[in-house]
Amino acid sequence: MHYLDASSALRLFRSRELSPVELLDALIARTEAVNGSINALTETLFDEARLAARQAATRYARGRDLAPLLGLPVAAKEKHGLRGRTLSQGLLAKKGEVAAADHPVVERIRHAGGIIHARTTTPEYSCATVTHSPLWGVTRNPWNLQYSPGGSSGGSGAALAAGLAPLATASDIAGSTRLPASFTGTVGFKAPYGRIPGLAPLSADYYRGDGPMGRTVADTALLANIMAGRHPGDHTTLAGTPRLDHGPGAADAAVGMRIALCVRLGNYPVAADVEANTRAVASALRGAGAVVEEIDLPWTTQLISRTMFTHFGYLLGPAMEDETAGTTDMLASYTRRFMADARRAAQQNRFLDGVRAETRIQVELAAAMAGFDALICPASAVASLDADGDYLDGIDLDGTGEASGHLEHYWEGHMTAPFNIANRCPVLAVPSGTADCGIPTGVQIVGHPFDDATVFKVGGVLEAVRPWHGRRPEFLAG
Repeated sequence: MHYLDASSALRLFRSRELSPVELLDALIARTEAVNGSINALTETLFDEARLAARQAATRYARGRDLAPLLGLPVAAKEKHGLRGRTLSQGLLAKKGEVAAADHPVVERIRHAGGIIHARTTTPEYSCATVTHSPLWGVTRNPWNLQYSPGGSSGGSGAALAAGLAPLATASDIAGSTRLPASFTGTVGFKAPYGRIPGLAPLSADYYRGDGPMGRTVADTALLANIMAGRHPGDHTTLAGTPRLDHGPGAADAAVGMRIALCVRLGNYPVAADVEANTRAVASALRGAGAVVEEIDLPWTTQLISRTMFTHFGYLLGPAMEDETAGTTDMLASYTRRFMADARRAAQQNRFLDGVRAETRIQVELAAAMAGFDALICPASAVASLDADGDYLDGIDLDGTGEASGHLEHYWEGHMTAPFNIANRCPVLAVPSGTADCGIPTGVQIVGHPFDDATVFKVGGVLEAVRPWHGRRPEFLAG
């Protein structure tokens, strides 16, 4: 029962074949059995969740006041604050600080009847692609404990993959939703900027966004619908939000679609197993009736990294330095490195230089996607990251040819940041297969600006023709 998808759980609640209390109890038992191995959670809220589940069961019995997520447990990323609960963002110096209000996505989940039953781990300040911190320790990938579930929403990805929750919240400023989804065999959505409300003042950062993760495309669409829409606390949020289909995907929905395939996004050193799985996805779309053509993009990993850190140097980096002033000796090494890289980039490049590079990248992407409905590419060029690695000296590539050697910065091994630079594009990350090391790999489905529906349509097709969500990490049998 702990692997029951959210859409099915809600259907069973409504038919009264399953009680919210029964599902919650199964998740609690699963958490007690396996979370000690993966360390996906910072906190559990089981007592208040049981009370909410009983109240939801009563409402189902009465057949009224049936909110869209009524009685469904949702794991919240720790940075998504809960009023009266601690909000540290993984920082030792902020241990014990308390959120004054619910984060907007938490507010919306609760309003829709969802139950926040657990909170998930992140790296410090959500600034790394692995998930470990001095405060919370190391979070491990349920598919293989040697490896990381990615970051920064690594706890959310691990919790979903291990059967600790049917849905989870995430955030993404350079890949923090899509990388964990890729490494854990789950689904994550980076919405277009303005679609889902964030928390001021960093809600003004157009690279960032909060969003949903699930084990299926339909479940991820379900939670995206709840999260999206104009919010008084976030001036950037959009009205007129489209409702996403959250039913099962249809294999024939791809007929007549035109999909661009870009394996390397320029010169990313994509590992052979990642490339093979990406091409298998393309082949499956062709088999479903889509026209898939391979394209090139004129990008380099150095261009993307320099552009990204120039941006960080003028907003996120200074915000982190303000938040951690006087406590740098308590920070993880990757946090100090991130702030130093951002500071250096701002010293070397004007903000205008970064904007010029961003608009160049955006125009090049639009030109490459002209005539196509969507683009597919890997989420990460590297197939795995060590669970406790900090990658301060860059990242070694284990492949052959262009996928071998050493990258000076670990961000050059991940292929998500271009679509934070082009952040009006919706991106859905879905599983693509299994890496040679035994953990999942994933692809990104990139849409034209604000065309959320198409990426979910393509994701639904892939889920229908290449079903993944029934697979389970072997070491966590059951």
